Amino acid sequence: MKRSLLSIAVVFSLALPVSAADKVQPVRMGCGVMTFDTVPGWGLGEDGKSVIGPTHGGVVIDKSGHIYTSANLGVFVFSPAGKVVRRFLGDNYSNIHDMEIRDEAEGEFIYGARNVAGEGIKFHAETGDIVLKLGIPEESGLKLTKWAPTAITVAPNGDIILADGYASNHIFKFDKKGKYLMHFGTPGDGLKEFHTAHGMTLDTRYNPPRLLVCDRNHLVRIDGKDETKGRLLHYDLDGNFIQEVITGLGMPTSAAVQGDYVSVPDLHGRLVILDKSNTIMAVLGHNADPAKRVNFNVPQDQWIEGVFSGTHGSYWDKDGNLYVQDWNVSGRIMKLVRVK
Repeated sequence: MKRSLLSIAVVFSLALPVSAADKVQPVRMGCGVMTFDTVPGWGLGEDGKSVIGPTHGGVVIDKSGHIYTSANLGVFVFSPAGKVVRRFLGDNYSNIHDMEIRDEAEGEFIYGARNVAGEGIKFHAETGDIVLKLGIPEESGLKLTKWAPTAITVAPNGDIILADGYASNHIFKFDKKGKYLMHFGTPGDGLKEFHTAHGMTLDTRYNPPRLLVCDRNHLVRIDGKDETKGRLLHYDLDGNFIQEVITGLGMPTSAAVQGDYVSVPDLHGRLVILDKSNTIMAVLGHNADPAKRVNFNVPQDQWIEGVFSGTHGSYWDKDGNLYVQDWNVSGRIMKLVRVK
């Protein structure tokens, strides 16, 4: 009986909100080769509070191992130990919804999709110098009146691909200097249509690489009612449809590839990992509380270690660890260490 009571106490302590326990213990999640331990308190300040403010963005990692995460205030850069090493704040860097990082001849550059500001940007990862901005491409002939980019990626040749997921649901392609080249996609719930082209990355699991697009709000008719069943789609780099990769997800927000694996944050409070055959290998951080998933307004004193509320961005480091950002009023970024 004593052993049973002790086990219950340990499990209960792991489920306490961050502020309710003096020493929060790591939580193990996932399975098989995709098993991870959380790092309690990673990225928090000396007082145990979030230092980044509200988050609705992404995560990338440079070749030296620094972790960049975009918040409403701007971009915060962390060391692998979770300490802020630099910031890019203010109107030029605020509300970057999605990021990509690329090592180029002149250094490493961050590419960002700014939904609120209505632009794509490119800036130097170390200095913050902005070298390119992408506005509404008048050359497209679409006569767009709203421009709210949600995702960005870069082709091997430097072409920039930008998804206008909160407005037209077209995906636009520019050359490396920002010249408009073409666009594809239309709004809707058909096989080749987008209902919020929310996330996108270069899928290097294939040769040649493909575009992996998160169609977040795809609707299907079930028992006479429309239900959101998000999905992933493959297109080639010229905008030609290849295939529907996986269907029936919650609300996939973004994707990050390492080797044969892709991590897909789901706004329903979980992160899904797929292998090269696009079979689900693990589901991390699943939130079983309907009131606290797809929920921006979960303050830090209600966070639960190992449980997400609205996963929005993720990225792998060179060791296969994951960094995950929640869409969150207090600003949440978490480190998950891969269990070898």
